[in-house]
Order: sequence, then C-alpha cells, then structure tokens
Amino acid sequence: MPKPRKPARHGIRPPADQPLKHHAKSGLGIGPGITASHASERNAKLHRSYIRTRLGITYRAVEVRKIAAGAIEAAARSKDNPADLINVALEELVRKRCELPGYSTLDELVAKIRQRINTGVYTTVSGRVDPPSRVRLTRLLNIDPVTRRSEFDGLKTPPGSPSLSQFKSRLALLSRLDALGDTTAWLEGVSAQKIGHFAGETRALVASDMRRTGEDKQLTLLISLLHETRTTVRDQIAEMFCKRMATIHKKGRERLEELREAHRTESERLLGILGDVLTAARDADQEANGDADTERLATTGSAVLEVLAAGGGIDRLRDSHEAVSAHHGNNYLPFLERFYRSHRPALFTLLDGLELVATTAETSVLDAVAFLKANRTRIGEYVSDPITVTNPDGTQSILRCNVDAFTSQAWRSIVREKNHPGKLVRRHLEVCIFSYLAAELRSGDIAVVGADSYANLHDQLMDWDECQPLVEDFCEQAGIPVTAPAMTTHYRELLATAAQYVDEGYPVNTDLVLDGDRPVLKRRKGNERRASAISLEAAIAGRLPERGLLEIITRTAHLLGWHRHFGPASGSDPKIRDAIGRYILTVFTYGTLLGPAQVARHMKGQVSAQELYTAGNKHATATKIERACADIVNAYAKLDISSVWGEGTAVGADGTQIDTWEKNLLAESHIRYGGYGGIAYRHIADNYIALFSHFIPCGVWEAVYIIEGLLQNLSDIQPDVIHADTQGQSLPVFGLAALMGFDLLPRIRNWHDLVLYRPDKKSRYTHIDALFGEDTIDWELLETHWHGLLRTSISIREGQLSSVTLLRRLGVNSRKNRLYRAFRELGRVIRTITVLRYLSEPELREQIQIVTNRVESFHNFSGWLRFGQELIGHNDPEQHEKIIKFNELLANAVIYSNACDITAAANTLAAEGHKIDPEDLATVSPYLTHTVRRFGEYVLDLAPPTQKPDTRLDLIPAALFPPGT
Repeated sequence: MPKPRKPARHGIRPPADQPLKHHAKSGLGIGPGITASHASERNAKLHRSYIRTRLGITYRAVEVRKIAAGAIEAAARSKDNPADLINVALEELVRKRCELPGYSTLDELVAKIRQRINTGVYTTVSGRVDPPSRVRLTRLLNIDPVTRRSEFDGLKTPPGSPSLSQFKSRLALLSRLDALGDTTAWLEGVSAQKIGHFAGETRALVASDMRRTGEDKQLTLLISLLHETRTTVRDQIAEMFCKRMATIHKKGRERLEELREAHRTESERLLGILGDVLTAARDADQEANGDADTERLATTGSAVLEVLAAGGGIDRLRDSHEAVSAHHGNNYLPFLERFYRSHRPALFTLLDGLELVATTAETSVLDAVAFLKANRTRIGEYVSDPITVTNPDGTQSILRCNVDAFTSQAWRSIVREKNHPGKLVRRHLEVCIFSYLAAELRSGDIAVVGADSYANLHDQLMDWDECQPLVEDFCEQAGIPVTAPAMTTHYRELLATAAQYVDEGYPVNTDLVLDGDRPVLKRRKGNERRASAISLEAAIAGRLPERGLLEIITRTAHLLGWHRHFGPASGSDPKIRDAIGRYILTVFTYGTLLGPAQVARHMKGQVSAQELYTAGNKHATATKIERACADIVNAYAKLDISSVWGEGTAVGADGTQIDTWEKNLLAESHIRYGGYGGIAYRHIADNYIALFSHFIPCGVWEAVYIIEGLLQNLSDIQPDVIHADTQGQSLPVFGLAALMGFDLLPRIRNWHDLVLYRPDKKSRYTHIDALFGEDTIDWELLETHWHGLLRTSISIREGQLSSVTLLRRLGVNSRKNRLYRAFRELGRVIRTITVLRYLSEPELREQIQIVTNRVESFHNFSGWLRFGQELIGHNDPEQHEKIIKFNELLANAVIYSNACDITAAANTLAAEGHKIDPEDLATVSPYLTHTVRRFGEYVLDLAPPTQKPDTRLDLIPAALFPPGT
C-alpha cells in the first residue's frame, strides 16, 4: 500500500538514528570523553517516570500484556507470520500510548497464542474430512519404490514449457486434484492469508517431514497446499491454452508465408505472361487497324491465344492462377485447422475441466462454446446451425452458434459454407471458437471459476459499501477529488491548463519544431562532468578500502541485522545453528549464482551444499528476502550521502533479459533483448538503491508491472514519480497510476505517433494545434464510471486485487469491458498532459534520462555481481524470483557498503583541508566494482566489525578551522 507522500527534502539531512544520550550531549555541549550514566537505580527509575509523564505513556505490565495479547489474538485468526503478529501488537500498544514491553515478551505471547489458534484450525479442518478422503490425502505421502518420489512431490513440481504434452499433463493433474475432494468446503472460515502461509510451509517440507507431523496438522497443511495448487493449476492451464492458440496462429502465418514464397516465382511468371498478352493484343490491334471489327477481334484473339499457349496453355495457367490467388491476401485462417487437429482432444478436455463464466452481459462466445461441446462427437465436414439437444432431465432445447455476433469477416468467410445454407464448416468453426475463447480469457471477458489470475475480476473487487468509508482518505492521498463531477472538472482543467501553457511557451521552446509534415523534438547535448568532479572521484577512489564480497555481506549483516528475517517456514520449527553465517553464505550463494555445490567446494568443509540448499529453499522466501532488502534500503536512506545522490521521491523502472533453462512456463525468447529466459524488472530509486525486483515473462508488456513494484515496496523510501522507457507506457497504466497517486513520466520516443486529445471540440491553439487530433475526451464516460474506477483502485490498495492482474486484463482491447474503456479514457487525459510536459520541459527530459540511465547502470552492476553463471539453472519460476531478489539483496549490500566508504573518504578529504562541492560528490556513483573482490579464497569471518561506518558527511575543510580556534 502506498504511504502518504513525504515533503521534499533538500541538502544533507540531519541524522535520524542518534541515541538519546548522544543527542543530549550534543545539545549540552558535553565532550565525547564524558559518559552518561545514572548515579543510582532510584534516579534511573525517577528519570524514567519523568519521560513517561512527558510522553504521556503508561507503564502497567499486566495491562500491556493484556492489550498485546488481545491484538495478537484478533490478528492471528487471519495472519500467521510471527513478525506480522508482533507488528500488530506494537501498533496497538503505540495507539493506546503504552510503554512497549521487551521483544522477548511479545515473542513469547505470539508463540503461545499462535500455537493455540493454529491448533484449533487444525482440529476444525481435520474434523471436516471424511474417512475415504482422509485415506486419499494420506496416500499422497507414500514413496514409490521405483521412482523414489511421492505424489506429494508432484504437487510441488512446476510445469514445463507450454508444449502440447505439458498442456495435457496439467489437464490430467487438475483432474486428479479435483478428485481428491472439495478443499473449499474443508477450509471454510480459514482466511486466505493463513491458507497461503500453511501452503508455503508445506511447500518447504518433504514427504518424510510431513509424515512426522501430527495428523490434524498434516491434513490441514496438505489441504492448504492442494487448495493453492488447484487454483494455480487452473491459471497455468488457462495460460498454456492461450499460448497454444497463439502458437497455432503463428504456424498458420508461417505456412501462408511459406506458400507465398513458394509461389513467388510462379506469380512473377504469370505477371510476365500477362504483360506478353497485353503487348500481343496491342500489336495485333495496331496491325489490324483498318480491318472490320470482327476481323480485328479475331486477329487480336489469335495473338493472345498464341501467347497463352506458349505460357503453358489456358488450363495450366488457370490452375496456377487459382493456386497463387488463394494465398495472395493476408488471410492465414484457413491454414489453422491442420495445426489444430493434434490439439483437439486436449482442448475439449479443457472445456470439461474448467468452469467458464462470462464477466459481462454479452455471452455470445460462451454460447458458441456450448454449441461446440454439443457437437463434440460429430465427425462430418459440416454441422447444422441451430441444433436440437436433449437435456439431462429429458427436455429438449435449441442451441445456436451466432458466429456473426463475435467473429470477423475473415473468419465468417471460411466458417460459413456458401453452397450449404444453414451449415458451418466444422473444423474451421472449432478453431475459430477456441481462438476467440483465448482472446476473451486474456481480456477478462470470460473467467475461470476457481482460478486467480484468470478469475472474474469483478468478484475480486471490494463491494462499494466496503469502499465508501475509505474513499475520502484514498482520494486525499492520491490528490484527486472525491465526487465524479469534481473529478471531471479537475482533470478537464488540468488538461486545458497544460495545453494552454505549452501553447503560450512555444515561441521560446527552441527544442520543439512544428514546421513541416512531422514535428521534431531536438535532442539536447548532455552536461559534461566538471573537471573538479573527475578529480574528486579519483581522490575518493584512492582512499577507498578493498573489500571481499563475503566481508561486505557479513559487515552489513552485523550492522543492519537483515538476516533476522530468514528462518524456517513454521515459527515452531527449530532454528539452525550458526544462523547468521548460514544466511550470509546463502545470500552469497544465490546472489552470485555460484550455487550451493561451488560455494561448499570453496569453503573447505565449513558448510555443505545440502546445508546451503536447505537455507535457500526452506528458510528463504521471496517475501523474506524483500524484508531483508528493505532493512538495507532503510539504513541507506539515513545516510547523508544518499540525499546528495537523490531524494528518493522518484524511481526508474526497467527490465533486462536473463537466460534460464527452457522447460518452464515463464521462459520465452525475446525479440528486443535476444536470448531465451525472462526479464528482471527492477525499480531503482533516484539515489541508486534498488527498491523492488520482479522476474517476469518476456512476452508481457513491461508496463503491467510498473505500479506493482511500488505497491510491494516495503521500505521507507516511497517514491511518487515513476520514470521508465517507452515500454513503461500504455493508456490503462497512465490511468491507474494517476488514481494511485503516482506521476508516470516515461521516456516517450514515439511521441509524434501518439494521439493528443482536446479538452473539448472548441479548444484551438495558436501554435501547437497541429499536435492534436480532432478527438476529445469523453468526460461523460469518466463521470459515469468514476465509482468503478475508485472501487478498483481501492481494492488494489487494500490488497484484494493485484495491479498486475488488472493491467494484464486491461492491456487487451476489450469491446465489452466498460472498466477498460473508463481506464483508457482517463489514461488519454493523463498521457496527453504527460506528452505536453515532455515536449515543453527540458528539465523533465533530463531527469528521465538520468534516472533511467541509473537503472541501466544497476542492471550492469547486478550482472557483474552475478558472476557464477550466465543463466539461472532452474525451471521453477519461484526459484527464478528468489534468485533475482537474492541478487538485489547482494547488490544493495554492496551499494550500502560503498556509500559508507565514500562517506568516510569524503570526510577524510575534508579533514585534510580539501574543499568538496556537493554537486561534484553527487556525480560519484556507488556502483563501484574496482574495490570489490569477487574471486580468491573465500573465508567467512563472523567477527563483528570493530568500527562503525561513517554515516554522516562532514564536508567543512579542517583548514578553515584549525585546532584550538
């Protein structure tokens, strides 16, 4: 959830983490040689009472425990992570102005209450399972003596590449999962968050671990995993189905191109013969100019026939013409049927296994699917429309396939049989309906019951009654009006003001040229670094210590304690010995992509590959890595030098391609990046630190993930300006970003190809009128659907709906989805304003360039740290995500260490009498590599650092204030 915007900060910030005693000593002018202590315990108690009175807090141990226990009790029914429960208790105690108890007290309370509530959940869920289902579930843990694997292991196995065989395999798995029982009924009343935690805990265990678990807990964990797996498999099947249909269409286009290429020579020959025919006819006509019409026609016809005979004869030429003309257009649809045949059984199995529902009032495609299922056993070339079917209750009904309601003219031309009225070409009809089904699934106009990503979007939204109490606060944070009329007035004025401002400023805007057929925006030359900045960088580089990667990770772990977020999936499981050392090596193992085997080999027996694998897979999840990374980001934000580099109010988002193994659902080839794998999509703050990373498929529009990274960002740095490259823009994304309170300001290379919208039809401009089309904003549409826009945005903020899910649906132009049209219309307003700003503000273009360049630099920096392998050697998308986040954690640790070393070097230079300009210091990047040792002998020294790093900048030259003055 985005936090309220913070006021801008300028210059070097004062420290925010000084202990109270240092603050008091500084204010009183007491030197460092005097220590603070109490003369007696009585004085200490008296002073504590003064502080409590001053802060208005109470200290009543029994009442504090009671308040904390009540908060934990209420939260534990929906949450399960011990850290989350402790945070809930802390928030409640702060709200009631209570003095906070010790951490061990809260930890003990959480352990007891959590165990009691979870035991109750285990008992309730287990009691709902009938004996036959109990046997089926327990059988999942049996080990096959031949394969040495259990069905339980198969539940956790990710799908392979979306091939036809894998598609069939997932369909078979779904059938087996549904046969195990109704997990929804068994888990009734258990929160989705708790189910997710139970499933995550189960996923980290092996069959032998599960068999050692108590029966009630064992069944609950199994059912939770089954429930999540059933949902996930439905999403995977829908995704594979869409990709298989896309592959069929791709092969159809390729086949058309092959035939065109094969007939290209014949086409040229036919054109040559046509030219010869025309020449012969002209010559014959000229020779017979004085003859009668009948004789002239005979002479001309004779000449033409001679040419046609020389070309192979009329019959052969006619056959060649038909073959060439059949593939002359762009209609590849007739070729799809041959590639569809092998998929037919699996696609009909999909219709049996998935329950499909329409999300709009228009059901023409689903009606066609029902018609298709009724004709499943037909083997003839044609099917009748309509048909009469017998219902299960013995009654009869008529089914129609109204292809005119949803198909294009190209499809209708091959589905309808001209010579057989009332008949449809069966095979073309089947591939047509499946093609439109895939399109409607992608757009969200058809949903899959029991899925997540492909579920009914409207069912995932909060009710308007739930949203209403949150509207005022949400709109205040986003800076938008509450009511629909005020909203349209607000955005209309913003658009009109922006257009008028750019129009009036055009005469002095020397970068924008509108003369000629195509507008031009001149590129400005970048600012050269000052010689003083280059000298300062060299001076700092000469004073930086050289550190090994393991040393840096260990140092930051001791200083910041980020390793505390790692641990077993269940809070009741035993912790590992030497946890800090194990987790340091785990980050090193996966952040560098060396892998457990190589790291264990180089550590000379200090740790085994299995121990590293266990820590990486059972003690670290994507969420835990994010929390650890947030600790580093928060500490980095408190460094004085971070505010020299940037205020943290802007973030750049961009992706880089990383190779993976190919047999997984995520990996794809990418035209823009090249290679085969996925995209590491990162959000990098303007002060160089990484805030969030995703690993996403190559085939998705990157803008879909641009907002999610900000919403999932757990750190104290909460930017409200987003910069990206051209991939970071689309109309729905602009609309959603505005509603969430973010300014989406991407680099727009193709701005002259975009349509700019006028506030109204009367709007005309003196200088920039040529930039606008004749289209205007449909303010009535926006006003009508304002509640829907707010409801969707609030649902995203409250975590009921993922912005990725929404934008992926809205990324497909839907003729039915009113929500899509509303977000698109708002996006037109925001994008028009953004383009106008981009054209008129050179400072904005420069800022976008700077921030996006820093993202590219981070990609290179993190890639340099990922020196173990060039690809991610996994086929599990969850492992892909974790490795990208481990790499981000490692990179941020190095950035924090470098920032501290740069601070110390700058302070040293100032102490030596050098004058340091903060503008020069701002050009020194923390993405340093020459001082970081990646190779050599790896030694893990767990001794805490003997000296704390410099976090404050002191740039006043010592020569200006000699000692004793």
